[in-house]
Amino acid sequence: MIDAEGLSIKIGAEAKEFDGEARFSRSQLTLWDRVTQMAIAAGEEAVQSAGLELGDEESLRAGAVVGTSMGGMHTLDENYDLIYRQGKSRIHPFTVPKLMPNAPASHLSMAFGARGPSWAVTTACASSNHAMGQAFQMVRSGALDVAITGGCESQLTFGVLKAWEGLRGMARDACRPFSKNRTGMVQGEGAAIIIFEKLERAIARGAPIWAEVVGFGASSDANDIVQPNQDGASRAMRAALQDAGLGAGEIGYINAHGTATAANDRTECAAIRHVFGEHADGLMVSSTKSMHGHCIGAAGALEMVATLGALRDGVIPPTINYDEPDPDCDLDVVPNEAREVEIEAALSNSFAFGGLNAVVAMRKWRGA
Repeated sequence: MIDAEGLSIKIGAEAKEFDGEARFSRSQLTLWDRVTQMAIAAGEEAVQSAGLELGDEESLRAGAVVGTSMGGMHTLDENYDLIYRQGKSRIHPFTVPKLMPNAPASHLSMAFGARGPSWAVTTACASSNHAMGQAFQMVRSGALDVAITGGCESQLTFGVLKAWEGLRGMARDACRPFSKNRTGMVQGEGAAIIIFEKLERAIARGAPIWAEVVGFGASSDANDIVQPNQDGASRAMRAALQDAGLGAGEIGYINAHGTATAANDRTECAAIRHVFGEHADGLMVSSTKSMHGHCIGAAGALEMVATLGALRDGVIPPTINYDEPDPDCDLDVVPNEAREVEIEAALSNSFAFGGLNAVVAMRKWRGA
């Protein structure tokens, strides 16, 4: 439980039921910040669900490419408290390996024996989409046979939340993407890990296939460190469509970046209108951040899982907390209730501070 005393914003999407101390050994906890604990837990679920077992030779062609924005913020916050508030002169010798942003990727590679290329990607809110885009390209090119990929973030600490407060973009009541009465984002935490492999390999080993990843697009705004840019967002979506060989009319759903800030929501909706033209009116566009909060480096991975589920199950996740239409966000935002609709293809958008944009394209899997 986060101590909210001294914070102006007292809400967050905290994973209250995740208890690393009950799940992992004391020696593991000595080395794993909460962000790494979440990544390992998600990795265990992913590997088990995929039925993935790596032999000695296979492990050489398996890698872990994982996005996180900030790394071990709990470790950093705790040790700053020890030094600056409590006046301690010594901290734990494993502090650096525990807080470094590549710790989750490194520990995932060790936990599951992935001895091929592995690294962390840190591009703020686009971290996990960039990581999954790189993993996708490496598997497609043959550089890897298997990629353990996704993202993780656990930054609900006093210091980090005070920093976010300074940006004055945080909601005090709820996350309301695309709603005219929105007041800002809600910070969250979590992890999602996904197994990427070539389709023929997955079929051959009888793996459960949720959907196909078919394209990736990225761009840089080269414009402003915090303000989003319509052109950059548009170029990333177009690049993903081109890479996937998909036309605008083939996309049925977009999992939007949808932070519930006026700047993002209006810019993203304008970019979607620009890219999809006459097809925009038939698109469903929702923000699952309304339910799980903005998980920063883990956002794209969590949202990709939601998008994969929409493709597999034919259920489009809603934008909850939607109260009032915004004329600048005049898309079908799937307000408040999930919708049962079969779709053939979808995009998942991530647009980050620093003007870094990453979009993943997916297609429904209908069997061999």
